[in-house]
Amino acid sequence: MRSPRIILLFLTLALSGLAPHYLSGRILQQPDTRKTSEPYTGDLSIFDSPGREDRLQINRVMDLLGLAPGKNVADIGAGSGWFTVRAARRVTPGGNVYAVDINPESIQYIQSRAQKEQLHNIQTILGREDNPLLPQSQVDAVLMLKTYHEIAKPVTLLRNLRASLRPGAKVGIIDRNGNGENHGVNRSVVVKEANEAGYDVVGTYDFVKDDMNYFLVLSPKPN
Repeated sequence: MRSPRIILLFLTLALSGLAPHYLSGRILQQPDTRKTSEPYTGDLSIFDSPGREDRLQINRVMDLLGLAPGKNVADIGAGSGWFTVRAARRVTPGGNVYAVDINPESIQYIQSRAQKEQLHNIQTILGREDNPLLPQSQVDAVLMLKTYHEIAKPVTLLRNLRASLRPGAKVGIIDRNGNGENHGVNRSVVVKEANEAGYDVVGTYDFVKDDMNYFLVLSPKPN
Protein backbone atom coordinates (compact mmCIF):
# COMPACT_ATOMS: atom_id res chain seq x y z
CA MET A 1 0.00 0.00 0.00
CA ARG A 2 1.35 3.40 -0.98
CA SER A 3 2.08 5.82 1.80
CA PRO A 4 0.04 9.05 2.03
CA ARG A 5 3.19 11.02 1.24
CA ILE A 6 3.68 9.24 -2.13
CA ILE A 7 0.00 9.61 -2.99
CA LEU A 8 0.17 13.32 -2.20
CA LEU A 9 3.26 13.72 -4.41
CA PHE A 10 1.52 11.95 -7.30
CA LEU A 11 -1.58 14.10 -6.98
CA THR A 12 0.54 17.27 -6.92
CA LEU A 13 2.40 16.24 -10.08
CA ALA A 14 -0.81 15.22 -11.82
CA LEU A 15 -2.49 18.55 -11.09
CA SER A 16 0.54 20.47 -12.34
CA GLY A 17 0.71 18.47 -15.57
CA LEU A 18 4.12 16.95 -14.73
CA ALA A 19 3.04 13.42 -13.84
CA PRO A 20 3.77 11.81 -17.25
CA HIS A 21 7.33 13.16 -17.21
CA TYR A 22 7.85 12.09 -13.60
CA LEU A 23 6.50 8.59 -14.14
CA SER A 24 8.58 7.99 -17.25
CA GLY A 25 11.76 9.17 -15.55
CA ARG A 26 12.29 11.96 -18.09
CA ILE A 27 13.42 15.46 -17.16
CA LEU A 28 10.88 18.14 -17.92
CA GLN A 29 12.24 20.69 -20.40
CA GLN A 30 10.96 23.97 -21.71
CA PRO A 31 9.70 23.94 -25.32
CA ASP A 32 12.54 24.25 -27.80
CA THR A 33 13.01 27.48 -29.72
CA ARG A 34 14.09 27.44 -33.33
CA LYS A 35 17.75 27.08 -34.15
CA THR A 36 19.86 30.14 -34.79
CA SER A 37 23.33 30.67 -36.23
CA GLU A 38 26.31 31.79 -34.20
CA PRO A 39 26.84 35.55 -34.62
CA TYR A 40 29.75 36.37 -36.91
CA THR A 41 32.91 37.43 -35.08
CA GLY A 42 35.50 37.29 -37.86
CA ASP A 43 37.09 39.90 -40.09
CA LEU A 44 34.52 42.68 -40.47
CA SER A 45 36.01 44.01 -43.68
CA ILE A 46 34.61 40.94 -45.48
CA PHE A 47 31.23 42.70 -45.70
CA ASP A 48 32.68 45.44 -47.91
CA SER A 49 33.26 43.19 -50.90
CA PRO A 50 33.38 44.94 -54.30
CA GLY A 51 30.05 45.00 -56.11
CA ARG A 52 27.92 44.22 -53.08
CA GLU A 53 26.04 47.49 -53.41
CA ASP A 54 24.85 46.50 -56.89
CA ARG A 55 24.11 42.87 -56.00
CA LEU A 56 21.86 43.90 -53.14
CA GLN A 57 20.42 46.89 -55.03
CA ILE A 58 20.75 48.73 -51.75
CA ASN A 59 19.49 52.04 -53.15
CA ARG A 60 16.24 50.32 -54.14
CA VAL A 61 16.06 48.80 -50.65
CA MET A 62 16.42 52.25 -49.09
CA ASP A 63 13.74 53.64 -51.41
CA LEU A 64 11.26 50.95 -50.33
CA LEU A 65 12.00 51.64 -46.66
CA GLY A 66 11.39 55.34 -47.18
CA LEU A 67 14.89 56.58 -46.36
CA ALA A 68 15.08 60.29 -47.07
CA PRO A 69 16.66 63.41 -45.58
CA GLY A 70 15.53 63.94 -41.99
CA LYS A 71 14.60 60.31 -41.34
CA ASN A 72 15.98 58.24 -38.46
CA VAL A 73 17.14 54.74 -39.33
CA ALA A 74 18.22 51.71 -37.28
CA ASP A 75 20.73 49.20 -38.66
CA ILE A 76 20.23 46.16 -36.39
CA GLY A 77 23.14 43.75 -36.62
CA ALA A 78 25.24 46.49 -38.13
CA GLY A 79 28.46 44.46 -38.31
CA SER A 80 31.03 46.52 -40.18
CA GLY A 81 28.64 49.43 -40.70
CA TRP A 82 28.33 48.68 -44.43
CA PHE A 83 24.67 49.69 -44.51
CA THR A 84 25.05 52.22 -41.69
CA VAL A 85 27.29 54.57 -43.67
CA ARG A 86 25.11 54.37 -46.78
CA ALA A 87 22.01 55.13 -44.77
CA ALA A 88 23.79 57.99 -42.99
CA ARG A 89 24.56 59.66 -46.32
CA ARG A 90 20.99 59.12 -47.53
CA VAL A 91 19.22 60.73 -44.54
CA THR A 92 21.35 63.89 -44.29
CA PRO A 93 20.67 66.61 -43.50
CA GLY A 94 18.71 66.19 -40.30
CA GLY A 95 18.49 62.40 -40.13
CA ASN A 96 20.33 59.95 -37.91
CA VAL A 97 21.38 56.31 -38.02
CA TYR A 98 21.47 54.03 -34.99
CA ALA A 99 24.02 51.26 -35.57
CA VAL A 100 23.06 48.38 -33.28
CA ASP A 101 25.13 45.27 -32.62
CA ILE A 102 25.73 42.85 -29.74
CA ASN A 103 29.44 42.58 -30.58
CA PRO A 104 31.56 45.27 -28.89
CA GLU A 105 34.18 44.91 -31.64
CA SER A 106 31.58 45.88 -34.23
CA ILE A 107 30.64 48.94 -32.20
CA GLN A 108 34.27 50.08 -32.04
CA TYR A 109 34.76 49.34 -35.74
CA ILE A 110 31.75 51.46 -36.73
CA GLN A 111 32.77 54.32 -34.45
CA SER A 112 36.18 54.41 -36.10
CA ARG A 113 34.64 54.15 -39.57
CA ALA A 114 32.17 56.98 -38.94
CA GLN A 115 35.00 59.21 -37.75
CA LYS A 116 37.18 58.32 -40.72
CA GLU A 117 34.36 58.95 -43.22
CA GLN A 118 33.33 62.12 -41.36
CA LEU A 119 29.76 60.96 -40.79
CA HIS A 120 28.55 62.70 -37.66
CA ASN A 121 24.98 61.45 -37.72
CA ILE A 122 25.79 57.89 -36.63
CA GLN A 123 25.11 56.71 -33.09
CA THR A 124 26.28 53.25 -32.03
CA ILE A 125 24.30 51.11 -29.58
CA LEU A 126 25.50 47.91 -27.91
CA GLY A 127 22.23 46.00 -27.98
CA ARG A 128 21.04 42.73 -26.47
CA GLU A 129 19.92 39.52 -28.12
CA ASP A 130 16.32 40.31 -27.15
CA ASN A 131 16.31 44.12 -27.32
CA PRO A 132 18.05 46.62 -29.63
CA LEU A 133 17.82 49.28 -26.87
CA LEU A 134 16.77 51.99 -29.29
CA PRO A 135 15.27 55.26 -28.05
CA GLN A 136 11.49 55.31 -27.87
CA SER A 137 9.41 56.70 -30.73
CA GLN A 138 12.44 57.87 -32.73
CA VAL A 139 12.86 55.40 -35.61
CA ASP A 140 11.32 55.73 -39.09
CA ALA A 141 12.94 52.69 -40.71
CA VAL A 142 14.86 49.58 -39.70
CA LEU A 143 16.98 47.14 -41.68
CA MET A 144 18.24 43.74 -40.54
CA LEU A 145 20.64 42.76 -43.31
CA LYS A 146 21.84 39.14 -43.21
CA THR A 147 21.23 39.22 -39.45
CA TYR A 148 17.82 37.79 -38.60
CA HIS A 149 19.02 34.16 -38.60
CA GLU A 150 21.50 35.06 -35.82
CA ILE A 151 18.93 36.61 -33.47
CA ALA A 152 18.43 34.22 -30.56
CA LYS A 153 15.11 35.71 -29.45
CA PRO A 154 13.56 37.15 -32.60
CA VAL A 155 9.94 37.47 -31.43
CA THR A 156 10.95 39.20 -28.20
CA LEU A 157 13.31 41.53 -30.07
CA LEU A 158 10.62 42.48 -32.58
CA ARG A 159 8.18 43.15 -29.76
CA ASN A 160 10.69 45.35 -27.95
CA LEU A 161 11.45 47.15 -31.20
CA ARG A 162 7.85 48.37 -31.53
CA ALA A 163 8.24 51.01 -28.81
CA SER A 164 11.03 52.66 -30.82
CA LEU A 165 9.04 53.01 -34.03
CA ARG A 166 7.31 56.15 -35.20
CA PRO A 167 3.89 55.98 -36.91
CA GLY A 168 4.32 54.64 -40.43
CA ALA A 169 7.71 53.08 -39.71
CA LYS A 170 8.88 50.15 -41.84
CA VAL A 171 11.08 47.22 -40.82
CA GLY A 172 13.10 45.47 -43.53
CA ILE A 173 14.57 41.97 -43.28
CA ILE A 174 16.99 40.65 -45.89
CA ASP A 175 18.03 37.03 -45.49
CA ARG A 176 18.31 33.67 -47.21
CA ASN A 177 16.28 30.49 -46.78
CA GLY A 178 17.79 27.99 -44.37
CA ASN A 179 17.21 25.95 -41.23
CA GLY A 180 18.28 28.65 -38.78
CA GLU A 181 21.73 27.30 -37.93
CA ASN A 182 23.19 27.38 -41.45
CA HIS A 183 23.21 31.18 -41.74
CA GLY A 184 19.72 31.33 -43.13
CA VAL A 185 16.09 31.04 -42.01
CA ASN A 186 13.08 30.23 -44.13
CA ARG A 187 10.94 33.13 -45.22
CA SER A 188 7.83 31.42 -43.85
CA VAL A 189 9.41 31.29 -40.38
CA VAL A 190 10.15 35.02 -40.45
CA VAL A 191 6.57 35.78 -41.52
CA LYS A 192 5.20 33.60 -38.70
CA GLU A 193 7.44 35.19 -36.06
CA ALA A 194 6.71 38.70 -37.30
CA ASN A 195 2.98 38.03 -37.08
CA GLU A 196 3.39 36.67 -33.55
CA ALA A 197 5.32 39.82 -32.58
CA GLY A 198 2.58 42.09 -33.90
CA TYR A 199 3.65 42.94 -37.47
CA ASP A 200 2.07 42.65 -40.90
CA VAL A 201 4.13 41.84 -43.99
CA VAL A 202 3.47 44.74 -46.36
CA GLY A 203 6.08 43.91 -49.00
CA THR A 204 7.85 40.80 -50.32
CA TYR A 205 10.69 41.11 -52.84
CA ASP A 206 13.28 38.81 -54.40
CA PHE A 207 15.51 41.26 -56.27
CA VAL A 208 18.27 41.25 -53.63
CA LYS A 209 21.25 39.03 -54.46
CA ASP A 210 24.62 38.42 -52.76
CA ASP A 211 23.46 34.92 -51.72
CA MET A 212 20.23 36.40 -50.37
CA ASN A 213 16.78 35.01 -51.19
CA TYR A 214 14.26 37.53 -49.96
CA PHE A 215 13.57 41.02 -48.72
CA LEU A 216 10.53 41.44 -46.46
CA VAL A 217 9.05 44.74 -45.35
CA LEU A 218 7.08 44.72 -42.09
CA SER A 219 4.75 47.25 -40.53
CA PRO A 220 3.51 47.19 -36.92
CA LYS A 221 -0.13 46.22 -36.52
CA PRO A 222 -2.35 48.85 -34.91
CA ASN A 223 -2.50 48.48 -31.14
